[in-house]
Amino acid sequence: MNSVPPGHGDPDLSNSGESARSLNFVEEEVVADTNSGRFGGRVQTRFPPEPNGYLHIGHAKSICLNFGLARKYHGKCNLRFDDTNPAKEESEYVYQGLLLVRWLGFSWDGMYFASDYFQQLYDWAELLVHKGLAFVCDLTADQMRTYRGTLTEPGKDSPFRQRSITENLDLLRRMRAGEFPDGSRTLRAKIDMASPNLNLRDPVLYRILRAHHHRTGDAWCIYPMYDYAHGQSDSLEGITHSICTLEFEDHRPLYDWFLRALEIDAPRQIEFARLNLTHTVLSKRRLLRLVHEKVMCGWDDPRMPTLVGLRRRGYTPEAIREFCDRIGVAKFNGTIDLGLLDFCQREDLNRRALRVMAVLRPLKIVLTNYPPEQEEWLEAINNPEDLSAGVRQVPFARELWIDQDDFMEDPPKKFFRLSPGGEVRLRYGYIIRCDNVIKDPTTGVIQELHCTYDPESRSGMANAGRKVKGTIHWVSAGHSISAEVRLYDKLFLQENPDEGLGEGEDFLSRLNPQSLEVLPVCHLEPSLAAAAPGVPYQFERLGYFCLDAKDSRPDALVFNRTVTLRDTWAKIVQKMGDA
Repeated sequence: MNSVPPGHGDPDLSNSGESARSLNFVEEEVVADTNSGRFGGRVQTRFPPEPNGYLHIGHAKSICLNFGLARKYHGKCNLRFDDTNPAKEESEYVYQGLLLVRWLGFSWDGMYFASDYFQQLYDWAELLVHKGLAFVCDLTADQMRTYRGTLTEPGKDSPFRQRSITENLDLLRRMRAGEFPDGSRTLRAKIDMASPNLNLRDPVLYRILRAHHHRTGDAWCIYPMYDYAHGQSDSLEGITHSICTLEFEDHRPLYDWFLRALEIDAPRQIEFARLNLTHTVLSKRRLLRLVHEKVMCGWDDPRMPTLVGLRRRGYTPEAIREFCDRIGVAKFNGTIDLGLLDFCQREDLNRRALRVMAVLRPLKIVLTNYPPEQEEWLEAINNPEDLSAGVRQVPFARELWIDQDDFMEDPPKKFFRLSPGGEVRLRYGYIIRCDNVIKDPTTGVIQELHCTYDPESRSGMANAGRKVKGTIHWVSAGHSISAEVRLYDKLFLQENPDEGLGEGEDFLSRLNPQSLEVLPVCHLEPSLAAAAPGVPYQFERLGYFCLDAKDSRPDALVFNRTVTLRDTWAKIVQKMGDA
């Protein structure tokens, strides 16, 4: 595995506005425990992903919560990979997890794996057998489901529940030694088959599974279940607050039962609502299908809600942290509008993205009264939100590209861009008038526009104040560079892709066919020849873009649109602030 430098200390996250907001309910519990002296006043959390896929935006919420609590209350936060299911876990997911937690802006105080504790967990399993609290069961998975009962009917004891401690120890050790075939036996806790909580009906602790583990290789042929390994791993690491999503609320009594039965330090489990986002899916099973069935071009497809996909598309860790801070921590599940994430991204990029001009759907203009051999360089502002970013020079010449959307041959009222006989100002440049529309004689398709420019109207000139209602962007045809531009939109048409699926209907049928539009020949101002991955740009009037780190080459640039300039969420957020 590639190594990741350990790093020290978290970055300054003060721009998140966290201090100005009230405590969420998890913080309130942590503060109450700290003030009461519980856990000796310590705060130690952990972020425990399973390495069976790439981290996504839902994980970002947990990362920000766990690492953020430790930072805010001068505690510690561990990164632990819960790798108890070797059939689905890979070292690649571990390595990318390390990189992504670091990219998001956090450093861990200790890095661990559940597999670090395999021997201790097994020793504790023998202890539970010694105490008469666990037994080896020969029921098949189907039989076990039948014996388990239902929500309204109690289960019934396994016929193997009364095995002696001696027989159970012998069978467990033989399971460990590999004497029995996969799935033939399990180790189960002996709790209460009549419990109204199905998780307490003699749950499985170990199963026989011959699968190569990414860290322990073939050393083990039995593996602990997540419910058994989780709480004990927390205890071994000195975790004080085990913060989980709501689906683990019903598992908390089992979490506590194991810790009491083993008589070891007991962390406190607190549950919060997981993130659900409109127009996307966050289920790893769903995401795996998108990747394995090649619906997406990989985990880092910019349409994916994975952190690698968001990073490739141009989302910034600052915006993701702000998004997680804004949505807060809730006790009940809900769905967050994808527009809020885009709003946070626009807010971040508006402050620091360099402005440039790009033409995505080019239409040529020839300025017939501009000298053919002349060129000039016009001064353009790099970022009006940050004047320290300075200015740049953009070339201007006789032949220009404008966007097709900025011209209409028969415009409606209030169309303030270019039209036959109409005038418009070129951004940073001159006022031009459209005199002639040149078309292909066969197809009637517009080939170019012949225009004239007013040489006394350049921005900054003394008499440049002559008013026209429209201003459009442009690039010099002779100086521009070519690039492919990819426009991304929502991945799914429905807000909830899983809602109301009919019998036999697949969630993939709800994919948005317009989630990606590729524009193969776009023209950009020449400064973008030096663009680097990770550097955001605002293509004026079009949106925020970044160089694609994977497919772009020096001789074939590719830019991804991160978000558009449209922002319906700005007014909503403003109203929320006013309230």
